[in-house]
Amino acid sequence: MFMLRNVSKFIFGDTSKESIIEIPQGQLYLVRPLSPKGYSELIFKDAAASIRRTGQDFQYQLVIQRAYEEGEEELAEDEDEQGGSDSLDKDEKIFLLDQALHFRSEVRDGAAKILAWRDLSGDIGDLFEFVCDSSVPSDKVSTFELAALQCQYERKYRRSSQKATEQELQQFSFQEERPLPSASPLASPNKSRTHSFASGDSTAAMVKEVAYSRAKGQFKPTDDGDEPTVAPPSAAQPETKEILAKERVELHLFDVQSGTFILQDPDVVATVSEVGSWQYWLHINSEEKEWLGQAVIADINPVFNFEYLSFIFNHYSEDGSAYSWLLRFKDQATEERFQEGLLQALWEQLNEMKWNKVKDKEREYVLDAFQDLTMEDQESQEQQVDDEREEEEEEEEEEEEEDQDDGQRSERYDSDEEQDDVVTREDDGNVNSQLAVGYKHDRSFVVRGSKIGVFKHTSNNNLEFSTTISKVQTPKGKLFSPKKVQLHAEDSQMIIQNGDDPNSLYRMDLEHGKIVDEWKVHDDIPVHTFAPETKFSQMTAAQTFIGASHNALYRIDPRVSGNKLVESDLKQYASKNAFSSVATTEKGYLAVSSNKGDIRMFDRLGINAKTHIPALGEPIIGLDVSADGRWVLATCRTYLLLIDALQKDGKNEGKLGFERSFAKDSKPQPRRLGLQPAHVAQFQHETKKPLAFTPARFNTGVDSQETSIVTATGPFIVTWSLKKVVAGRKDPYTIKRYSEEVMSDNFRFGSDKNVIVALPNEVNMVAKRSLQKPTRESIAGPPVTPSRRSTRWGSRLGRDEIVNSPY
Repeated sequence: MFMLRNVSKFIFGDTSKESIIEIPQGQLYLVRPLSPKGYSELIFKDAAASIRRTGQDFQYQLVIQRAYEEGEEELAEDEDEQGGSDSLDKDEKIFLLDQALHFRSEVRDGAAKILAWRDLSGDIGDLFEFVCDSSVPSDKVSTFELAALQCQYERKYRRSSQKATEQELQQFSFQEERPLPSASPLASPNKSRTHSFASGDSTAAMVKEVAYSRAKGQFKPTDDGDEPTVAPPSAAQPETKEILAKERVELHLFDVQSGTFILQDPDVVATVSEVGSWQYWLHINSEEKEWLGQAVIADINPVFNFEYLSFIFNHYSEDGSAYSWLLRFKDQATEERFQEGLLQALWEQLNEMKWNKVKDKEREYVLDAFQDLTMEDQESQEQQVDDEREEEEEEEEEEEEEDQDDGQRSERYDSDEEQDDVVTREDDGNVNSQLAVGYKHDRSFVVRGSKIGVFKHTSNNNLEFSTTISKVQTPKGKLFSPKKVQLHAEDSQMIIQNGDDPNSLYRMDLEHGKIVDEWKVHDDIPVHTFAPETKFSQMTAAQTFIGASHNALYRIDPRVSGNKLVESDLKQYASKNAFSSVATTEKGYLAVSSNKGDIRMFDRLGINAKTHIPALGEPIIGLDVSADGRWVLATCRTYLLLIDALQKDGKNEGKLGFERSFAKDSKPQPRRLGLQPAHVAQFQHETKKPLAFTPARFNTGVDSQETSIVTATGPFIVTWSLKKVVAGRKDPYTIKRYSEEVMSDNFRFGSDKNVIVALPNEVNMVAKRSLQKPTRESIAGPPVTPSRRSTRWGSRLGRDEIVNSPY
């Protein structure tokens, strides 16, 4: 007799996610007919297959759950307590029921009934096969497959399958594909599997595949049975004023279903031209067809790779759909000419300044920044293996640390626990907007309209609701919604900005939960943004802090009488520098960014910048600096910039750009951190929204090293490994998808293991290790609802765990 282990703890989300149909017994294999890694793995000796609903409309999961013999369950639980691998990965495999799986069935040797689907995270040709037990009737398997067809139909068309015709459902049937390879029980499952470089999960792999296929003359329109992504009609070509670049290239389009670039035309002309006042156009056509018309703007997310002679970019149709295109050039000289023309157009469009007025060194800076810094695996294979082993060990240590409570709670706002259906928001139209994470005390503060929620960080990495500051109002009693907040004076106070009063700031006493002071900064100089005096000054009783207007930097001292701006520390600029963000190091060095996209580094206020980093074009919306000043992190809307401020040679070798100026010919080269264009296309295929990063931040803590970066775009949290970025690894970031847009995010102070996430109506602490590599499966998978999620993220909340809050 067999039994499923802890069935209830694996159910995703709420109770609506029940199984639609189930095959109670069988075996799960991973078959690799083309791989040298081994032909077959027996994953689960005894298992059940089911199709489940999720919390999202028209989204379903194929779930294979391991079964245990009596007594075996207790043994497995003992192993988990001793720091074994993640129990969810060990006991359950979950797949989004999508057309890309090529789900199908087969009867082998007249008796064995098999369900099979692609391994989207594996090598080409890899399949999962569920071999049904002989006791399972044939009609049960047929019904299971029909249910899978209907689920795929609903996912694709976002409507019920009840009225779908048989012909409409047949597009999801792949019975005509080549026969399924036979699963063999000889091999045993490995603890972990490596991913082939050509698996199709990375843009690098797909570009390499394009180059290889071209050399062998092996282009295919798409795999049998697929419905390839079809290019939208080309927009009308505006009148051309000047041509900046014009080259003959190959044209490829990213196919969302297969996850590969498909050749569209082997010979097209790609032209970049000026079409108006600071307006530029990318036009691709052949003698037979107008393929593409696209305005040259930052959203095209351009990535050039010279090893594979490729250029990848995103295109948006009138309905907001995203497409990822690849141009392949005949040689490097051709690509270099095209690159300079395209980046000239992009830079002029963003800066409204002619490219020929830019100094040569600054041009090189811009061109180099748009190379694909994640395409190449610059480390040796041995080094990567060592890194992966180290990462596995770190994950195991984290799991052991979190054994006391295997997850992080989400705090939901509810004003009435007596109702059966929990209300999670008020009807006042407000949503969570800002997050301030405490340094001195383990608290997080979430701004929601004119209220502030206070949440305690527990020792087992949970969030626990403390209280609500119900009225943010001026000393005269006028309610307002804070534009910006900053913890102050050992986290006992909060500095608050009212967007309607740019010349004043307010001090809130957090112990009493009310604003007690109004600080008039200056009659003529407004406060656009502000920052702590030093990286960790909010852990002390320090009163002064840094302020910035669009063209001035200054110190604010609340203790002085009258206006609080310290005139002796004021630095004003005659030109409009459009300062946007300020960040400080542990020693008090300042980094200041602008809406023009440039960055200045100061060792103190009141002087000229020691280093000026030229603009790439996009406005900088967020800025952070490592505590030691080595790394500067800037956030633009569609990418991040990571700048190494340490000077490597010359007379100032060993000094930071904050302390001494870089030589004219050795300014630091930024690392441009962007999502791979194919991933962007998949993101936007799912969300229908363009990229828009939240301000990125390092993890930070006294006497701790920065190791990670966190930001978000739409419903996706994204983290970068600083070590992988610096090493040039091809897989530097991981993701997690939520059911709602991420409003604000930051690491818990003193750790890079947990991220605090504010959604429109929830606050959540999530383990960083739970984020996944971006693949078609993880991007398109069902979004997580944090308050009711599987044990991978934490136990499902009971009624006693839902916060009773005035939110």
